Amino acid sequence: MPTVRDATLDLLRELGMTTVFGNPGSTELPMLRDWPPDFRYILALHEAAALGMAEGYARQTGNAAFVNLHTAPGLGNAMGQMVTAWHNRTPLVVTAGQQHRDHIAREPMLKGELTELAKPYVKRSHEPRRAGDVPHEILRAYHTAMTAPQGPVFLSIPMDDWDAQAEPVEVTSVSYRRAPDPDGLAAASEVLAAAQNPAIVVGPGVARSVGPKGSAGGFGSVVALAEKLRAPVFQEGVVALSGFPQRHPLFQGFLPLAQKPLAAKLAPYDAVLVVGTRVFSYYPYVPGPVVEGETSVVLITDDPEEAAFSPTGRSIIGDVELSCGGLLGLLPESDRTPPVPVKTPGKPEPSDPMSVAFVMDAVSRTLPEDAVVADESTSSKGMLHRFVKPDSPDAYLSSEAGGLGFCLPASVGAKLAMPDRTVACIIGDGSSMYSIQALWTAASYGVGVVFVIINNRGYSILKSFRDVLGLEGVPGLDVPGLDHVQIARGFGVEGEAVRSPGDLEAALVRAVESGRNGRPYLVNAVVSGDVPPLL
Repeated sequence: MPTVRDATLDLLRELGMTTVFGNPGSTELPMLRDWPPDFRYILALHEAAALGMAEGYARQTGNAAFVNLHTAPGLGNAMGQMVTAWHNRTPLVVTAGQQHRDHIAREPMLKGELTELAKPYVKRSHEPRRAGDVPHEILRAYHTAMTAPQGPVFLSIPMDDWDAQAEPVEVTSVSYRRAPDPDGLAAASEVLAAAQNPAIVVGPGVARSVGPKGSAGGFGSVVALAEKLRAPVFQEGVVALSGFPQRHPLFQGFLPLAQKPLAAKLAPYDAVLVVGTRVFSYYPYVPGPVVEGETSVVLITDDPEEAAFSPTGRSIIGDVELSCGGLLGLLPESDRTPPVPVKTPGKPEPSDPMSVAFVMDAVSRTLPEDAVVADESTSSKGMLHRFVKPDSPDAYLSSEAGGLGFCLPASVGAKLAMPDRTVACIIGDGSSMYSIQALWTAASYGVGVVFVIINNRGYSILKSFRDVLGLEGVPGLDVPGLDHVQIARGFGVEGEAVRSPGDLEAALVRAVESGRNGRPYLVNAVVSGDVPPLL
């Protein structure tokens, strides 16, 4: 019989998981010995960066990514990114090396309560009971991660398991799509057909619904539904993925992240169809109703938990493309007047220091139309959404978790998955320091990401929140003295600082061209420190 290691490598080949992200330790070395030439090991200098890269890679390939961490300290380092992967519903198979089974009872160094540490931010956390079970548990982890709602799965693997014998693994096939209840669709169609002024709210579940090969997926089905209803479409305030083409004339922008202003935004509509997200996402506590008046809410989601805690309306659990396609066949063509398209913003005036709007406008005009944008611009996010308009489900990556450190490594993983596309990481100066080690991986593996630092020399999003709360004298909100260009060069990434508006576009052009040639490039755009409004 093959060893556990050989059976696992064969399984990973069949699952299309021959790119492994990790930072190795002593308990992982037995797995990594004699590394096969058809596998690619992507080394990260910190476990959080490894998990972030895997997430960007998984999102762009549409397949679960494989991550190998180092026992309890390494898993602990990665847990912040595991929280992000959980909230982003990203399919990952995450493993960590456990100590040798024969002396684990003596509490040796590096023995850890790994399965407990991973909870509750994984769909399943397990240590195989027998060494020979490892390949079967990896297959189970893969299917669990890929089943909606997708998410990370964790396995603790004792270091001596890899040399044990294992039976060959039959790779089973699972169909992950869930059809909606026809009666639920019929009831929803009656609500929407009777509405005089319906609206649609979209979220990342639209982009996650890819559909069969050759189909337009959830993205296409929601567009068709919106066009049939002639309904305005809004995007949830903070999302991991784009749910609607943002240059489409029906797209009306992003919802505010608080109850009272969100309800006011949707007040003109007598029916709201929410697709691929919760009802609703909030950040600061501004009390108010979920919706105003007699507005009816219909939720379509592939996540039973989102349906279970929906505070109003009716919910349909099912694949987004199948659900919206079913509604499409039940609804009549509308003759209502479509909403007025959102006005295209004018070109911002140059200033000294540069405004965030000026930088985002330059980014939008410099990037190719098919560019992928990884966004951790935090306080600048509103301006990014105003100028940068992704039109495909794979053109935008961000974090729904609210923490920092995702975007920089995720952009590296996305570029590894899509080497022929321009990938730009738009990130705040404070955010960039959480996983800055990913720059080394980009340089070492020739991953030509365009890194754009929006440098306001502090945690501006916290200053905005401080102002909403009416607080004064809060320490730790300024971060002066960082030289991002020198830091990047220390990791092998070239770059330049831009302070003058007249120098910005040329710097961005150099960055894009460098990325096309497989060389990452960093532009440190020094902007005004003005604090933007939170809502």
